[in-house]
Amino acid sequence: MVAAAFDYVAVGSYDEAVRQLTAAGETAKILAGGQSLMPMLNLRLARPGLLVDINAADERPPRLADGVLALPALTRHRTLLEHDLVRQHCPLLAEALWHVGNVRVRNRGTIGGSLAHADPTSEIGACALATGASVVARGPGGDRCVPVTEFFAGYWSTVLGDSDVITDVLIPVARPRQGWSFREMVRRTSDFAIVAVAALVELSEAGTIESASIALAGVADRVVLADPQLVAGLAHGAGDAAADAVAAGIAAGLEPPADVHASGEYRRHVAQVLIARAVRQAYGRATGTAA
Repeated sequence: MVAAAFDYVAVGSYDEAVRQLTAAGETAKILAGGQSLMPMLNLRLARPGLLVDINAADERPPRLADGVLALPALTRHRTLLEHDLVRQHCPLLAEALWHVGNVRVRNRGTIGGSLAHADPTSEIGACALATGASVVARGPGGDRCVPVTEFFAGYWSTVLGDSDVITDVLIPVARPRQGWSFREMVRRTSDFAIVAVAALVELSEAGTIESASIALAGVADRVVLADPQLVAGLAHGAGDAAADAVAAGIAAGLEPPADVHASGEYRRHVAQVLIARAVRQAYGRATGTAA
């Protein structure tokens, strides 16, 4: 099958993209990496009247600013994998990116495009949630900053307006006593995740767990954060018993969807196993005892 007919325009700035999107209305789509959009066009799951190519709109590199790792929306996955700033200041994201698609997807895909696509199995979306990231979106009224916790609205849906363009993704830098882990279960390499877990654990100066966050993909209509009250069970440590108890509590509250790849019950079981493993590994990295 081939895509339905559409108009095409390449823009040189985000402001120009906003003008084109505003003029076209809801019939327009943004083309960045195209790794999700192009298959949807060919399958006619998406039928835009206008495709706005933003690839020439931004050439900025990742940068640090006031304790935040600022990633331009057009940053390719491959750049995120190789960039020293990402590996040093957000190792969780650097680790998770190895699980994104395959080498072709990583060469072309962009961080902004991945978040805007809002796939409920998104590795990048789970990491953005776990790290407390924010998205900067430009629209007709200017820029606004949206916490990722408020960004996803459901299956392949976000709070972005028809004329909004993501320009930056802002991630708080990893702190000195912070450990991380990313775990994923797939049927085959490069498949969509059955379940994925991103975990962060931060220690106090006394060595106790001061805070933790756990994000999951593949268990709902969007990537989700585990209930902070359940995660708070790690306050007294992340040994096997504590990690297993927290994982069981989180999994019990999930209502994963069933599809041709896995039942909801199976996804719940996998989530429990992966959460416990991720918590133990994150804690081990924070304490310096990880294998």
